[in-house]
Amino acid sequence: MTPPGRHDSALKGERKTVAHESTASWTRDELTAIGRAEELELASLRPDGTLRPYVTIWVVRAGDELYVRSARGPANPWFLRALRSGAGRIRAGGPERDVVFAQPAPDVHVDIDAAYHAKYDRYGPAIVGSVVGPNASAVTIHLLPRNRKEPIP
Repeated sequence: MTPPGRHDSALKGERKTVAHESTASWTRDELTAIGRAEELELASLRPDGTLRPYVTIWVVRAGDELYVRSARGPANPWFLRALRSGAGRIRAGGPERDVVFAQPAPDVHVDIDAAYHAKYDRYGPAIVGSVVGPNASAVTIHLLPRNRKEPIP
C-alpha cells in the first residue's frame, strides 16, 4: 500500500503525487462546521491553477481528520480530477479552505465507515453502501488543509 500522503497510479496515467506533509491544520471550528455539514463542495485545481467547478459530495469527520469518498467508484470524473491535481478547495458549513487531496492511512477505514454510517444511515443501506465497506477504501480522499503559501503538490 502507498504511504499516507501519496497516490498510486490512476486510470490512464499517473496520479499526482502528494509527497509533503501539510503545514496547516484544521481549526476546531472548521472541523466542527465541516464535520457537521450535510454536504461539502469540492473543486480540484486545473493545471493552470484555476479551480474547476465545484461538485457536491458527502464528507465525514473521523477523529480530527476529514474524508470524502467517491460514491460512483474510482472512475468518477471528480475523483480522478482530484487525484490528478492533488489539490483544490472545499467549502461546507461556512468554512472555505484550500486543501491537499491525500491518500488516507490504511488503518483509518473502519473509523471512516463508522462515521459514514453514523452520519448518513438515515438515507438507507443502498445509498450508504456505496461509500462504505472494503471497496470504499480505494475511493477515499483525506482532506488536508493547505496554506496558500505552500506549493501545490
